[in-house]
Amino acid sequence: SLEPSCLLPGLQDFLQKVPFCTNSTSTAGHLLPAGGTIDCTSAVGYLAVYRICFALCCFFALWAVMMVGVRSSKDPRSALQNGFWGIKFMIVTGIAIGAFFIPETGFGPAWMWVGLIGGFAFILVQLVYIVDFAHSWAEAWVSNYEEEESRGWFAALCCVTGLQYALSLTGIALLYVYFTEADNCSLNKFFITFNMILCLAVSIMSIWPSIQEHAPKSGLLQSSMVTLYTVYLTWSAVANNPDAECNPGFLGIIGDKQNKVHFDKTSIIGLVIWMLCILYSTLRSANNVSRLADPEKQATLSDDGGSHSGGGGSNEVRDNEEEAVAYSWSLFHVVFITATLYVMMTLTNWYQPNSSLETLNANAASMWVKIISSWFCLGLYAWTLVAPMVLSDREFN
Repeated sequence: SLEPSCLLPGLQDFLQKVPFCTNSTSTAGHLLPAGGTIDCTSAVGYLAVYRICFALCCFFALWAVMMVGVRSSKDPRSALQNGFWGIKFMIVTGIAIGAFFIPETGFGPAWMWVGLIGGFAFILVQLVYIVDFAHSWAEAWVSNYEEEESRGWFAALCCVTGLQYALSLTGIALLYVYFTEADNCSLNKFFITFNMILCLAVSIMSIWPSIQEHAPKSGLLQSSMVTLYTVYLTWSAVANNPDAECNPGFLGIIGDKQNKVHFDKTSIIGLVIWMLCILYSTLRSANNVSRLADPEKQATLSDDGGSHSGGGGSNEVRDNEEEAVAYSWSLFHVVFITATLYVMMTLTNWYQPNSSLETLNANAASMWVKIISSWFCLGLYAWTLVAPMVLSDREFN
């Protein structure tokens, strides 16, 4: 990915030697016509990440519009979806190059707000995947324990649950130590305390007798995972508090008092969670697509031993979307738009660039996006617990 490379310290020095830069030290730069150069200071740093992600969003938006109404792979547009990779790469490259000629004035702040909205939307998608993963994980381990009656599975359940709650309690304690003061930081205190109470509430709900009666596989393993993720979102929220006295994470807990560009720990964890969610969604989608296959074709596969061998012994590649697509291709690209904006905001630490590319300002909007996301996470998990009880006439898998 090009976005992280834009943050490398030595890249700006290298670009100063490129002829098309306005302040290039290369003699070849004088051979270019007037207006044929660009300011390379905007080609690196956080605004460069904004411009590259802007290009990717434009590309995905174009493809989302083009794929509206596709019902099956028989549609002529399926060739554009599944092929022409060289042309797609050239389109993205062309848009990215053009994005660097967008005037800097007003672009950064405006695109930051777009990034906040898109990043928040993808966080909601992440929440669905995380809650789904928590339930799938717990159900698999509980089923193994019940079927095998092995103490090993029970010990694993207890150890993982205890570890996640221990990490959560440690995180909450550290948030109180570093992001609150005795007579100040009331907003941070509210965020931390309120989320701690909500985490305790959903944990109690998960083992409540009436909940267990309708959802017997719900339990503390899921709650501990959701609690740990909520603590991370709370940390990320208070780390974006614009009040410097209540935000040592912004200035650097390690003692760096200069407001320099840095890639903090919350961003690293955020990218790791993003990659895991993308991987998990891919595996889940592949599993769902396999279930959508024609039962008659599945029987044929079983009868043939799982392969279609011709005279040359080669396997036949089948199109499993001839009747209907397995997912909305337009929605697929819309999700990638939100994923791109989430990566953009994560790489830029959810901060607001100011007039200098080497400094950043935390902003209240980012803080509220993260804290509201944590409430959505807890609300979504709480609903998965009470839904089987409220909607008793429906089956929940």
